Amino acid sequence: MTVHTSALSRTDTALPCDENLGAFAACGLGGCPRSAGQARRFVRATLTSWALPSLVPDMAVVVSELVTNAVQHGLATSSSPPSDNPVWLGLFRYPDVVVCAVSDPSCDPPRPRTAHDTAGNGRGLGLVEALSASWSWDAAPLWGKTVWASLAVPGGPTRPPV
Repeated sequence: MTVHTSALSRTDTALPCDENLGAFAACGLGGCPRSAGQARRFVRATLTSWALPSLVPDMAVVVSELVTNAVQHGLATSSSPPSDNPVWLGLFRYPDVVVCAVSDPSCDPPRPRTAHDTAGNGRGLGLVEALSASWSWDAAPLWGKTVWASLAVPGGPTRPPV
């Protein structure tokens, strides 16, 4: 797992943005079944260092689902050559939200499904939608896609939904 952290000032970005970007952290993930666990540990450590431990349970579930989808679906349909870190996770702290973004080399959009009561899978994007303030995806011009979700910062300033 490769980790990068930085404090940033506002820059042009495709993600929802407030006046100041408080912090950024990213890690590269190997694209194996253990990647979701690595992502949860990264979320726990990062949000705790940002004094946002109350977001850890929900963000850990959201990130786990997005990384699992990237590994199971994004890597399976990619024609990109293998790399050490085919999946990337970024966390962006704004005054009122924390955004997680998971990138993989596939151009295929995420497809929410309706799972049967006894199905063992198919609920991931439903969980992401239920736990996040908003979520969506963007095609990357040169490489795959990024699926992102935002969670409100407790006690943060409020603004209309994006």
